[in-house]
Amino acid sequence: MERKIVNGDRSLIIAVLMGVSLIFTLAPQVAFANADDYHPETGEPKCFTCHTKDRKYSIDYTREESCLECHDPGLSTDYISIEKRFQTAEPLTSTPPREILAVNKEVVTGVKSAERTKSELKGTPPGMVLVPAGSFTMGSNDWWPKSQPEHTRKLKDFYIDRYEVTNTRYMEFVKATGHKSPRHWVGGVIPETKAEHPVVYVTWFDAEQFCAWDGKRLPSEPEWEKGARGADKRDFPWGKKFDKNKGNTPQYGNEDTMSVGSFPSGVSPYGLHDMAGNAFEWTADWFTPYPGNNHPDENYGELYRVVRGGSWYDCTYYKCGISAPTYNRIFFNPYTQNNNFGFRCSKDLNN
Repeated sequence: MERKIVNGDRSLIIAVLMGVSLIFTLAPQVAFANADDYHPETGEPKCFTCHTKDRKYSIDYTREESCLECHDPGLSTDYISIEKRFQTAEPLTSTPPREILAVNKEVVTGVKSAERTKSELKGTPPGMVLVPAGSFTMGSNDWWPKSQPEHTRKLKDFYIDRYEVTNTRYMEFVKATGHKSPRHWVGGVIPETKAEHPVVYVTWFDAEQFCAWDGKRLPSEPEWEKGARGADKRDFPWGKKFDKNKGNTPQYGNEDTMSVGSFPSGVSPYGLHDMAGNAFEWTADWFTPYPGNNHPDENYGELYRVVRGGSWYDCTYYKCGISAPTYNRIFFNPYTQNNNFGFRCSKDLNN
């Protein structure tokens, strides 16, 4: 007997078909990009859901369509706001660290005797600042596992560049040594208006060779973090609370490098500029776990070099967290060169 489809039946059929369609549409998303797969504050993805030795490595997430289920740019709309973790943070209430190098002044306050201080500063290399010896807190227990655990490091006195190495300074190196110029210097010429921007498109090896030519070296990871963070455990060079107007970060919205020193209100306790934003910076160290860190990571070892500092571009686009905090660390193949990797140099006190 033929049965007519009435409105109620039609509605039921449509609902069923839509439900089936919805299941097929959402299933991959739920499997790989569920909100529970990300830390509620840092946004760290639980990468080991996919990136295990018998599944997918994290080298190239464009190889397979399924990778886009986690790495699709559209997912960034679900990413937690940069402000969320820090918007309720209290400002620094402690007395500024006694180890402070006054911003933009060749003066150290309350660190050593006036005689020794004056003597040391007289010998400070041009464009560098002194970071006095002492202990500081490195890492964070509230951040990605690769930045854990929070621990104490003690360093000797050292000098570090006040600014990232600029295109102008790098040109001097290129002319003096015949070193290959960065690939974005068309015809070996610095891009117009970017003479005082940080040099980019430099590999770790380029950075290492420049520092050696300049009588310096790349900073170690602890040196870099102390220079950015000071001795009072601040989250950002300027304090505890994120401020998009204190560094050339993605949230500032410039979408390119800027002249070094463009954010004087965002300097570190020692007067270092652009330690959160502008260009990521190569450090001397391999990507290895901190003492006491038992979190597995397939990338540990003498394979990747640590990069610090955040840049005008970071990977919030792919839901892998913000990069501005002073204790954030990332790693890259030392041959990597792109438009947001630069560096600064360090020097031992007695060299």
